[in-house]
Amino acid sequence: MKSKRCSQNNCQCFIIPSYILENLAKNNIEEARISLSKSRQVRVRRKIKEFDITGIVDLTNEVYRPYSESARHVYDCKGGTKLRAMEVRKEGDRSSTQDSAVNHAYDYAGIVRDYYLNVFLRNSIDNNGLDLVLNVHYGHNFMNAFWDGDEMVFGDGDGEIFINFTNALDVIGHELTHGVTQFTNGLEYAGQSGALNEHISDVFGIAIKQNYLKQTAQDADWLIGADIMGPSLKGQALRSMKAPGTAFDNKLMGKDLQPDHMKNYYQGEDDNNGVHINSGIPNKVFYLVSMEIGTDQAALIWYHAIQSLYATANFNQFVDMVETAAQKLADSGVVPATAAKTVKTAFNTVGLPY
Repeated sequence: MKSKRCSQNNCQCFIIPSYILENLAKNNIEEARISLSKSRQVRVRRKIKEFDITGIVDLTNEVYRPYSESARHVYDCKGGTKLRAMEVRKEGDRSSTQDSAVNHAYDYAGIVRDYYLNVFLRNSIDNNGLDLVLNVHYGHNFMNAFWDGDEMVFGDGDGEIFINFTNALDVIGHELTHGVTQFTNGLEYAGQSGALNEHISDVFGIAIKQNYLKQTAQDADWLIGADIMGPSLKGQALRSMKAPGTAFDNKLMGKDLQPDHMKNYYQGEDDNNGVHINSGIPNKVFYLVSMEIGTDQAALIWYHAIQSLYATANFNQFVDMVETAAQKLADSGVVPATAAKTVKTAFNTVGLPY
């Protein structure tokens, strides 16, 4: 299952995969065509920074850098494509604005930042107090949100198919976690390493949402992006971690392509060799583990495991690292003694290792 790779340093991490926008464009959705074109321009124009693996948290010994809170800065692009055009809210502003996109970006970024600090002792997404820069109202009805290596960018959507991309905590958690991955292991954004990159963002996007809503694994819907779906797509989502391949099935978006088992692994070249598509396989594993030991406990294992990943890691190597992390944390009494067996069984259920 070898595939071509592109570096994390020249790929953008968008919440809406290109194949969904392409399907929308085929259905004569002009906003999708424009958003697809703009997304491609952004990929060419901007480069993601080199990742920095210094300051990685040791969860066992609790060795970490001194805490220095990062500051949030929200900018209004006013429908243009210039970033940091006008700052409209910054850290410490006590009153919210009348713009819900500004308030959601500010509040949800704070929830993500606080989750990483309180749960993992991580000092912002780079573990060194990086400020969180958030740009809202990017482009005209832009149908996407992305992390560009320095900051977050959110479109407004068209109001019918997608609504404002700041509306979903899991989307903001997902995209900011691309920054965590960038500064932790720099997973290359293509093929299996790219699918792991997307998987990790889905894992912590969903874990942050469940933690904030005080949901159990059994209570949660396990859907990614349900809160950005407009009235034309009500009741659907971008991905289902519980049942990959079932999040959407409609004329506008097409059929959800995610497999839930290695026997259906996508081996084509679209989607950077399947980064959004094949992430469904490890996503299913995280769901299964969470249902047995709880999402918070599963997230601890996954966070510990990603500290050992390297840029070209594949699925089999990821299996080894997650199983090793589960056993180490179980031996330390941090997670249930049965965690390693639970993890192994979940991976086997989806055909991993292959």
